Amino acid sequence: MREIPVYLFLGFLESGKTKFIQETLEDKRFNNGEKTVILLCEEGEEEYDLSTFNSSNVFIEKIDSEDELTADRLAKIEKELKPDRIMCEYNGMFRIQTLTDALPVSWIIAQTFTFVDSSTFESYNKNMRQLVFEKIAMSDLIAFNRFDEKYDMQAFHKIVRAVSRRADIIYEFKDGKVVPDDIVDPLPFDINAEVIEISERDYALWYQDLCEEMEKYNGKKLSYKVKLLANKNLPDAFIAGRDVMTCCEADIALAAIACKNLAGIEYENGCWYDVVGTLEIRFSRAYGKKGPVLNVISAKKADAPEQPVATFY
Repeated sequence: MREIPVYLFLGFLESGKTKFIQETLEDKRFNNGEKTVILLCEEGEEEYDLSTFNSSNVFIEKIDSEDELTADRLAKIEKELKPDRIMCEYNGMFRIQTLTDALPVSWIIAQTFTFVDSSTFESYNKNMRQLVFEKIAMSDLIAFNRFDEKYDMQAFHKIVRAVSRRADIIYEFKDGKVVPDDIVDPLPFDINAEVIEISERDYALWYQDLCEEMEKYNGKKLSYKVKLLANKNLPDAFIAGRDVMTCCEADIALAAIACKNLAGIEYENGCWYDVVGTLEIRFSRAYGKKGPVLNVISAKKADAPEQPVATFY
């Protein structure tokens, strides 16, 4: 099967998506005759000027409503146009799930960029937190446009890092100057300690960091408070974790890892324990692939934490 890369451009109306795509297609290093489909899910004041670049193999397909974004519609585009790549200018009010559900199996998201109007960012984050969250969560790059000194770079940085520690962040000032975000985010625990102590408050940050940079925890000894739960997929194993709320109550989900019961631990399903163990990154049937497995050394029954659902502060 021929894989078709999808370049996904996220952001609310007038955030700079069209301008960036236009400038990218004007760059001959990127646009050298490849058959490109612009999947246009949102039209703002700025329109594409096809006269400024090699447009003979660039096709614009408009999606006027979220209901039109279906697997059948995208399959039809692929069949008729046979594109080499897709550039998707996504509507800021559409759910990301609508797109991912509709993508043909041959369409692979290669890169995701989120563009933000700095003047409206904090307002959108306050009033439409879920829509902001899901854009940041899947982005490789967050670009704050129309930035100037009156905005708090540290505040913007903190909002992004509460969702993703892997995304690059840049700030484009009104005069065109682009400044990369170089704010250092030290972890709230010592990764080089003999035993890494994960406090109740820091569980969500630790789990996020584990997911993003798994290998650095290979062979590390951990101590934390978690629930021990039966693994429904593996009757002879269990998992250790906590519920984590990333955005709002609707997205609370269990953040847990598989455990290997080296010490013959007996436990009550769903109860809280102070657990010590060594983390190993290896293949596990619990994931069906390589992932973190905790070799449990000890598990002492404990009281529930004051805040049972972990958050990003």
